[in-house]
Amino acid sequence: MIRFLIKGLFRDKSRSRLPIIVVAIGVMLTVFLHAYITGFMGDTIEMNARFSNGHVKVMTRAYAENMDQNPNDLALLDVQNLKIELQQLFPDMRWAERIQFGGLVDVPDEEGNTRAQGPAIGLGLDLLSPDTKEIQRLNLEGSLVRGNLPARPGEVLASDIFSQRLGIKPGDPITLIGSTMEGGLSIHNFIVAGTLSFGVEVMDRGTVIADIEDVRLALDMYDAAGEVIGFFPDGFYDDHLAKKVSGVFNSIYDAEAGEFMPVMKSLSEQGTMGTYVQLAKVWSWYITLVFVIAMSLVLWNAGLLGGLRRYGEIGVRLAMGEEKGHVYRSMIWESVFVGLVGSLLGTTLGLTIAAYIQVHGIDISGMMEGASLMMPSEIRTRITPMDYYIGFFPGLLSTVTGTMLAGIGIYKRQTARLFKELEA
Repeated sequence: MIRFLIKGLFRDKSRSRLPIIVVAIGVMLTVFLHAYITGFMGDTIEMNARFSNGHVKVMTRAYAENMDQNPNDLALLDVQNLKIELQQLFPDMRWAERIQFGGLVDVPDEEGNTRAQGPAIGLGLDLLSPDTKEIQRLNLEGSLVRGNLPARPGEVLASDIFSQRLGIKPGDPITLIGSTMEGGLSIHNFIVAGTLSFGVEVMDRGTVIADIEDVRLALDMYDAAGEVIGFFPDGFYDDHLAKKVSGVFNSIYDAEAGEFMPVMKSLSEQGTMGTYVQLAKVWSWYITLVFVIAMSLVLWNAGLLGGLRRYGEIGVRLAMGEEKGHVYRSMIWESVFVGLVGSLLGTTLGLTIAAYIQVHGIDISGMMEGASLMMPSEIRTRITPMDYYIGFFPGLLSTVTGTMLAGIGIYKRQTARLFKELEA
């Protein structure tokens, strides 16, 4: 019977073409919207991960307890060996050393006397290594306002608003006054290579980015770093996987005492990011559920109307002696075929569009001027395992349910009324 029904649907395209197209469009929108919401809600998480938190972060236990203060006197030592160990334990992850620091930026005049001063927060990261991923990770090149990226030791980047307030431009010398890792006075000269727009008021007021080796030299932090942050290879944060990775690492050092022993924390375990990660999950589910329910009602109604429009055909079949149960079951099997084919087509189309946007993105840099570093300049989707089956809920179940409700009327049909309906 099923083969017969499928042949009938293929040959009578008026019964299959439009319903399949409607289901496919509904499922495509459902799949694409879920991938879009997942990517959109994860953008802020990824921006924080790239700039500060990482997907996971390795620090000393004492540093972790005072993380908001960035205490470099509690920094990690023997970092190169630590990175080798991390690479051996988690070969698929990408690791980067970071040093966050603060100090006073002094701008000299032509005679070497102080012309302007301003407090600054600093970030030391790998800018000069040939294989560094930090420039791309933080979108530094796309955030340049004036000048160029550092090309040699001793060059730094400064926030554009900060540089204008101090009256400095690319090529001008500045002096960083701060404290070393051991608590001594540090005075180090730099050349401004370029200026950046962060898009965040606190950072635009006074931020300096330097190569990590220059920062180590300035702060007497040889082979040391405040933190080593790790990133998953696909570029997306996975809270379950991050906690699993941190659990494996911490179990190795769990038996070793000492405040300077390394400890790893996932992004959700750092500050208030855990609240945001949970909030993103809840809102992603909420928005997706609302849309799935709405699309289910649309396809349910389409299946219901499709069944009602066939009452004339149903009357003829009943008048010819076909059993009501057989007619009802045949309609359900037809709706199963329509829902299944439409869901497969819609899921394929939705995943194709989502995959393209996930790789290439939608450029919104014109709408995000001045916020290219901390705010994403491209909208990207994110395909998750749920996208492969979420469309079948509205596509298959709703279509079949609508047909089942419409088909209940079959059992209420009176044979005596059929001839009047056929005459009409």
